[in-house]
Amino acid sequence: MAFVKRSMFFLSMLALILTACSNHNPQSDFKAGTQKYATEVKITGYLIGEAPKGMPSVLRALNHKLKQDINATIELNYIGWGDLATKYPFVLSSGKEIDFIFAADWAYYISEAAKGAFLPLDPDLLRKHMPMHMENMPQEALQAAYVNGVPYMIPTSTPDRKVSMALFRKDVMEQAGMTEITKFSEIEPYLSAAKKMSPDMIPLHLDSQFELPFPYLYLMSEKLAMRGAPIDSGDPMSQGITADNEDPAGKIISMIDEPVLSIQKFAARIMKDWYDKGYVNRNPFSNKVRSKDIFCEGLTGVAFGNSNDMVSVFDACERRGIDVYPFPLLFPSGKVTQTSWLNNGVAIAANSKNPERTMEALDLIMEDPDYVNLAYYGMEGTHYKLTAEGAIAHLESSLSGENSYPVDASGFWFVNKDRLKPMSTWTDSYIKLQEQINDYLEPTTYLGFSFNPREVKAEVAAIKAASTLYAQPIYIGAVDDIDASFELLKGKLQAAGIDKVKREVEKQAAEFLASQ
Repeated sequence: MAFVKRSMFFLSMLALILTACSNHNPQSDFKAGTQKYATEVKITGYLIGEAPKGMPSVLRALNHKLKQDINATIELNYIGWGDLATKYPFVLSSGKEIDFIFAADWAYYISEAAKGAFLPLDPDLLRKHMPMHMENMPQEALQAAYVNGVPYMIPTSTPDRKVSMALFRKDVMEQAGMTEITKFSEIEPYLSAAKKMSPDMIPLHLDSQFELPFPYLYLMSEKLAMRGAPIDSGDPMSQGITADNEDPAGKIISMIDEPVLSIQKFAARIMKDWYDKGYVNRNPFSNKVRSKDIFCEGLTGVAFGNSNDMVSVFDACERRGIDVYPFPLLFPSGKVTQTSWLNNGVAIAANSKNPERTMEALDLIMEDPDYVNLAYYGMEGTHYKLTAEGAIAHLESSLSGENSYPVDASGFWFVNKDRLKPMSTWTDSYIKLQEQINDYLEPTTYLGFSFNPREVKAEVAAIKAASTLYAQPIYIGAVDDIDASFELLKGKLQAAGIDKVKREVEKQAAEFLASQ
């Protein structure tokens, strides 16, 4: 029965892919390589994360194709998750050679665009040098990238269809006497069972950049459908300010206003209890290892990520005989915000020496099926093969440390997702999750809104500094007195100018709603 379900899912996905391709001009209609360049150029790019072990061979293959098509090669660099806040703006302001960089609303796009770090994009120039992408990308996507009347980002042509999620182990749930999880606040029996199951297993093993606030967020989201994350997030909208996604009026709320303050205290008290009982690693601030990368090895009881970047975890755990239980992060209504157009994209650096050739390279990587497969799955015959059903089958183990080119790990998240194929290793539980995702997604009041911190840059910087010192320990429960810690945090945020930032957010949010 599982085989029939999986095969039918593959066929339905294949039908969607074929339909998408039939609506797109064949790649033979335009090949950047038909424009012969006498001079070869080196394009320098930056992506987020860490290069997969197999990236050198994939990059050689990618450069071989680019040299044939547009007489160019790419030198690829990565900015690690733990270095994102400091290294991302440094790379753009340091005078280093750079042609393109991953861009997103959660990765300082608005603030860096406002500073002039990116090249202003002329739609006519994009149509000339990125014809395939401009054909596939809806007009509203580019409109969403406008900052002060000018677009600085090339958004993906297909916004991600994903949901944030946590993975639990069913064997630990069985030890805890649990058959299902409906609220994150009620997982203590699971955490206790995980701690007893193995001396090597830390129930909540959090990393420093991506996951540190996740349990706290999950707990808060039981009470409030927030946009974004706590105040140390890369999303400027969330640096001290949030909004209730299920409030049609879109009321803007400071993180020290009610009801958010009480909701944070609810989350903080639970996190402190868990931290005091040894369920949380002692110093997440120095840890750079994602929980999803050690989950199947039994080193953490919960893995955090999203329905895209966790696909290999489902398979790796199944290979080890571990059944997983996915828990999506949803609003109280059971819904979650659709991903904005600015969640994944790429920007041309303001000091790029080869902007036109860079656009042509990106057009191929983002839209040409051969390039998409290479960037996302690796080299056919080395990293993967196509099955008879048209699915991707890895030729390497998906176990942690054994797959040199995992899916969704290369950082090319801005490719056209309609070009992607189903994986032969998708487990029944992952297929079931994928089938549910579209039902979870809904547009919300501020979908597409991006806050421009230009008028309050000093205040936003001060809020981020205060958050690092006084809020992050609250997120993991590493404080002695909850009420006293929040009083201290509240005073520091008020001194940093959170009320001024709130007024500016309210102003821009009202302008956004008026323009809709």
